[in-house]
Amino acid sequence: MAALIEIERLTKRFGAFTAVDDVSFTVDRGEVVGFLGPNGAGKSTTMKMLAGFVTPTAGTARICGQDVIEAPVAAKRALGYLPEGAPTYPEMTVSGFLHFIARIRGFGGAEANERMARAMAMTQLEGVRLQPIETLSKGFKRRVGLAQALLHDPPVLVLDEPTDGLDPNQKHEVRELIRRMAPEKAIVISTHILEEVEAVCTRAIIIARGKVLADATPKQLEAPGKTLEQVFRDLTLKQEAA
Repeated sequence: MAALIEIERLTKRFGAFTAVDDVSFTVDRGEVVGFLGPNGAGKSTTMKMLAGFVTPTAGTARICGQDVIEAPVAAKRALGYLPEGAPTYPEMTVSGFLHFIARIRGFGGAEANERMARAMAMTQLEGVRLQPIETLSKGFKRRVGLAQALLHDPPVLVLDEPTDGLDPNQKHEVRELIRRMAPEKAIVISTHILEEVEAVCTRAIIIARGKVLADATPKQLEAPGKTLEQVFRDLTLKQEAA
């Protein structure tokens, strides 16, 4: 059976600058892949290309066998995407925004209400459901973004910095949620937080200056006598100095 996420020789150039350079990897159902790199490594650009929001200069990205450029609607139906910053409509209430997303996704009536309630319960938003999004803390706004990504129960999740702005308890809750969902989904988490990778990821891909430097389990990446943090620093600093 084909992987749920297939990225093949993905490249993105902005003028003379190459942000993503010939990146390839696949993600199967049941895998949680940490896409790990320093700031400016090309993580978010890769996630945006996978989600169909940035057109690659070269290469392909497929979600559940659907090319994100050639079959964008079919690919996006199978995708839950939490972008960096999770843009939302600030004047809407939490429930109003999620109802809007449900309608865009083609749900109406009781089914829309059920999906909204489930997404809010999963992300613990019931207590702020009637508040305008602009009045929420950064952590709650992030959870609203996560709720919209989960609302249609997609088989693929692409989460860009999912715990950004969350306090330690909220981070723990989101990581537990990812663990519970993992057996039925293919999940990519873009992050620069090593602790996040060690906590929830079955695989780690390290990227720097647009190039993949390593792809293995967190344990496999730990060299003898070195922590994951030390290996990450060795690989990325060497690439940045090249």
